[in-house]
Amino acid sequence: MTEASNNTLRKIIHIDMDAFYASVEQRDNPLYQNKPIVVGGSPEGRGGVVATASYEARKFGIRSAMSSKRAQQLCPDAIFVRPRFAAYKEASQKIREIFQRYTDLIEPLSLDEAYLDVTIDKQNIGSAIAIAKLIKQAIKDELQLTASAGVSINKFVAKIASDLNKPDGLTFIAPAQIEAFMEKLPVEKFFGVGKVTAEKMKSMQLFTGADLKKLTEAALKQHFGKVGAFYYQIVRGIDNRAVQPHRETKSLGAEDTFPFDLTDMETMSVELDKIALVVFDRLQRHQLKGRTITLKVKYHDFKQITRNQSFAEPIGDLETIAATAKSLLAASDITDKKIRLLGITLSNFGEFMPKPKNPDHPEQLKLFP
Repeated sequence: MTEASNNTLRKIIHIDMDAFYASVEQRDNPLYQNKPIVVGGSPEGRGGVVATASYEARKFGIRSAMSSKRAQQLCPDAIFVRPRFAAYKEASQKIREIFQRYTDLIEPLSLDEAYLDVTIDKQNIGSAIAIAKLIKQAIKDELQLTASAGVSINKFVAKIASDLNKPDGLTFIAPAQIEAFMEKLPVEKFFGVGKVTAEKMKSMQLFTGADLKKLTEAALKQHFGKVGAFYYQIVRGIDNRAVQPHRETKSLGAEDTFPFDLTDMETMSVELDKIALVVFDRLQRHQLKGRTITLKVKYHDFKQITRNQSFAEPIGDLETIAATAKSLLAASDITDKKIRLLGITLSNFGEFMPKPKNPDHPEQLKLFP
């Protein structure tokens, strides 16, 4: 099992806010409470993209990165709300302040989730479960928001646990329970297993952790490359990654492999909008801006090209990221080409220096018509 450097089992909490953007909107506007709220672009015109949705909207199958037009089809009564990133960042900062009452070992993954190492906690409470309960209650009392928590001895298991009883859940997976828990876990829940890898695993009759456990480490590496060694460890409940409060990020991006090859620029532009939204959200999480935007294109025959553009000043707004990626794509030779993957990466980071602005100003929201 995972152990800290002093041979003591780590106490790890993963906190994940419940439908964060939508919950902030419902908290701040009583008319939105208990209603299907979609935060993102309007479904009018070409339509925008869903950033997140309230649980009332998720019941209809609405999910993040879905087109707003599709979301409206699934739930005609959905209320579409433009994102207010300043409000979300303010709430996120207050949540971080609550975390800091108990530990300084905090690794933010986004505005709405983080790992906490409470092996040694500031208030000498000693129980990670008790600390998780106190954090959840403070978030509810002070911010009128709910969070779900997962508690275990490593990051991977804690993260999976936080998702088991949403919303407002708390799940503890004890050391003795981890291997049995991992054996029952579907392969698509494993860290690093995307849609393509999950399909490959299922074609090999690998559906659960128990199925993966039957393969040797050498066999997993043969089929899945270096990450196979990670699968071998994690299915046995071994995850030695430490909580990293000061992790250096050298590049940040997102990409998507499509279920069918793309052949027209309009469809590619829509997909780049979705990818740009993911990249933008990750930049917000890490409080970063980059000077270089790189576009990645993979063709149906797996040939790959990259194109990049650099800026004199760091940029991080959604409009520039999407527009630059589209410009780089338009300048590439994609005529009569079938494209299976698109990706956007930012690098060459500078300090995040937000300009004072009205939180409802549309400067960063032009992809949300």
